[in-house]
Amino acid sequence: MKLVRFGPRGGEKPGLVDDGGHIRDLSAHVGDIAGDVLAPERLRRLASLDPLSLPLVEGSPRLGPPVAGVGKILAIGLNYRQHAEETGATVRDDPMVFSKAITSLSGPNDPIMLPRGSEKTDWEVELAVIIGTRTSYLEPERALDAVAGFAVINDVSERAFQKERGGQFIKGKSADTFGPLGPWLATRDEVADPQALDLWLDLNGERRQNANTADMMHTVADLVCHLSQFMTLMPGDVIATGTPAGVGLGCKPPRYLRPGDVIECGVEGLGRQRHEVVAFSMAGVG
Repeated sequence: MKLVRFGPRGGEKPGLVDDGGHIRDLSAHVGDIAGDVLAPERLRRLASLDPLSLPLVEGSPRLGPPVAGVGKILAIGLNYRQHAEETGATVRDDPMVFSKAITSLSGPNDPIMLPRGSEKTDWEVELAVIIGTRTSYLEPERALDAVAGFAVINDVSERAFQKERGGQFIKGKSADTFGPLGPWLATRDEVADPQALDLWLDLNGERRQNANTADMMHTVADLVCHLSQFMTLMPGDVIATGTPAGVGLGCKPPRYLRPGDVIECGVEGLGRQRHEVVAFSMAGVG
């Protein structure tokens, strides 16, 4: 099942994508795609509905992030070997963990706005994991039981803020529009193996990132298990599992985003995103 949220920012409604690729309105069955709606039994109930019995959403509405009520966005650094090599970073046994502000979330086709003073804004296509149940201290073999589904996320990063402003990654990861998520949340049964998915990113029509999640040093199950040892994971929490090689920082010379650039990216089976890069504007903040 592919779950979406459609409509204007702040006014999104819940929906699902039928076999023909059309959005069907779920508003009569759930208030939003959030909280206990992500629990296994609630997802099974939604999956039992006949999509053709649901109201058809006409046209091509804006899509918002496919999950609401996100409490935290946790992200993993240097989880692909070639990406670690291109950045010249030292890889440690434990995964590198940082966070993004939830205010960075945006829709899968919303513009990416360069923050004020940005000089080194970069792209990072990633597989996102959406938690479905409250959980902590998971065993590795049960880690995926806590997962509601998967989505595409672009972990947009301002490298100067990240690396040159006191060493706190969250500063470079949290600007408004720096967390486009979606287009949909694919429930766990839609993804046979999260370690066998192609992911890619194009900048102005040129392929920049092209990899497979098999190259992760820490698997999805490992990451969910690891994070649950340090904090309680809640329904709707998002885990960005790391990006492969091909980021702007790794180019020679480095290549960063400028107004007018167009980014397209996707993960196998999870859809694609398209973003126009725009200059900073106070009208686009908040």
